[in-house]
Amino acid sequence: MARVVVGLSGGVDSSLAAALLLEQGHEVIGLFMRNWNDASVTLEAECPWIEDSNDALLVAEHLGIPFQVMDLSGPYKERIVDTMFAEYQAGRTPNPDVLCNREIKFDLFLEAALQLGADYVATGHYARRRDLPNGEIALLAGRDPNKDQSYFLCQLNQAQLSKALFPIGELLKPEVRQEAAARGIPTAAKKDSQGLCFIGKVRLPDFLQQQLSVKPGSIVEVPASWEGWNNPEFGTPWPLHPAAGKVVGQHQGAHFFTVGQRKGLLVGGKAEPLFVVATDTQENIVYVGQGEHHPGLYRPFVHVASKDVHWVVPSRDLKVGESAALQVRIRYRQPLQEAVLTALPDHSLRIDFALPQKAVAPGQFAAWYDGEALLGSGAMAH
Repeated sequence: MARVVVGLSGGVDSSLAAALLLEQGHEVIGLFMRNWNDASVTLEAECPWIEDSNDALLVAEHLGIPFQVMDLSGPYKERIVDTMFAEYQAGRTPNPDVLCNREIKFDLFLEAALQLGADYVATGHYARRRDLPNGEIALLAGRDPNKDQSYFLCQLNQAQLSKALFPIGELLKPEVRQEAAARGIPTAAKKDSQGLCFIGKVRLPDFLQQQLSVKPGSIVEVPASWEGWNNPEFGTPWPLHPAAGKVVGQHQGAHFFTVGQRKGLLVGGKAEPLFVVATDTQENIVYVGQGEHHPGLYRPFVHVASKDVHWVVPSRDLKVGESAALQVRIRYRQPLQEAVLTALPDHSLRIDFALPQKAVAPGQFAAWYDGEALLGSGAMAH
């Protein structure tokens, strides 16, 4: 059988993944990744990595497998945290979970596992892999529709998938807890973690202000009647101008806001709540509109720049001029949306949706599927 290094996170999902692999006859090694360690940011009390590490150790002892703690905090800060600050500074909304899987779990962690002589690495992701007749590997959604985490793996490549195992991908979450409890696994009833450890319970704007400077600017309300919303090419880079609306408030920095955001605007006296419809970090303006049905919140299409187009299954790559009817999601847990992908002359992708999409945030990942198979992804330009 194979030697498998399991990323033990201290949660029930990775714990059961290790147990199942052990029962299948594999040689299993548990490895805990410490991804946050920055004394300059006082979040240690909010970040339960020590508790998680101890839980992972308890699981390893229960299963009788070797266990190590791997400190990846340096590269994590460089590749994930610093990238996150840079993206917000530029007016984009990053997805650290997608980046962490691409840059840490299935890169540095995988590399360390291979140095330990591993044949595979395994995680507790709700996803599945399938070997295709042409030799490629397909990444499939997890069987539990409420927990499917394939979206977070949308930037993996064939080399990474060839070394990846997802032992709980065929199970539903309640089944995972039941199976863990039946085996006496210490984490069987442990609550799922929420959000990124390095942010913890701290509000994201407060965290960002530790690195990004406060820069007061105007909040401009653009009415639903503005003629620019009727432009059929709305969704391309569209330089809104303050003249399109009127100043209704002040903010502390356009880089602290993202499209679709409602909280934190601190502007009252409106018939309906205000939502962010666009940000301009160059001019430091936050554009808002009233109500969740405001036309500025919706996009009929998006672009993915050529440098950001990534095909998980390379054989499905579109040649210039080709189109494909697929399903797309632009955020985790969003139901799949019908769309047509077209490869443009500059090798970028245009994604035209059957229904306009709400709160499209530049920098977030669009992931495209053919049924349950995730074919590719890319950061949305706008």
